[in-house]
Amino acid sequence: MTIYLPELEQEHDASFPDIESALHDPDGLLAMGGDLTPKRLLLAYSHGIFPWYSNDDPILWWSPSIRGVFIPENYTPSKSLKKFFKKSGYSITINHATSDVISLCASTRPAEETWIMPEMIEAYQNLAKLGHCHSVEVWFNNELVGGLYGLQIGQVFCGESMFSIKTNASKIALWKFCEHFVAFGGKLIDCQMMNPHLESLGAIPMERPIFNERLQVFSAISVFENCYQPQSLSNG
Repeated sequence: MTIYLPELEQEHDASFPDIESALHDPDGLLAMGGDLTPKRLLLAYSHGIFPWYSNDDPILWWSPSIRGVFIPENYTPSKSLKKFFKKSGYSITINHATSDVISLCASTRPAEETWIMPEMIEAYQNLAKLGHCHSVEVWFNNELVGGLYGLQIGQVFCGESMFSIKTNASKIALWKFCEHFVAFGGKLIDCQMMNPHLESLGAIPMERPIFNERLQVFSAISVFENCYQPQSLSNG
């Protein structure tokens, strides 16, 4: 089957097609090409668009009809996770090792399963240097054993990926970030594509028009000061 996709130019024009023009099959595919400059990435995320592609593909841009999201104020960890954390010896931080978290999200997956290419790693590390990309780290005996990273868009956190080397590390990173994010005025965590794993963690589906309506409202309001300052959250 032949499909037509708008092709984005590099550098000169960072604009995107209307998200309602995204394909139904594959669901949410909106455009191809362009680049991963901070300007384009920030514009994309502020309109509910994100890059997702494989090694042999051009850059592909998506805005799926159903979005996976967490409502952080409604997030409730399981009793077993709470019990595990108390005995885990884990410590949780924010923005202590963002570059390492991004790299580990790529390297801890089989090569054929990761979409985090070297150019993606570089792009999000650049966004971190500019203060737009943030991470949550889980440590055990001073070793980084889990975490997540994503972009800040006002009161929305656009989650990109997570990793776990030791038991429950990524689940605990998510739990502790939800608590922290709510305390600093956070409203929504975007998980992009809904899948069974995210659903098992508590993500819910949200239709594209509703998601983008909330994105436009929440992205216009900042979280409280110091939300993303490097800091410790809690210890197990």
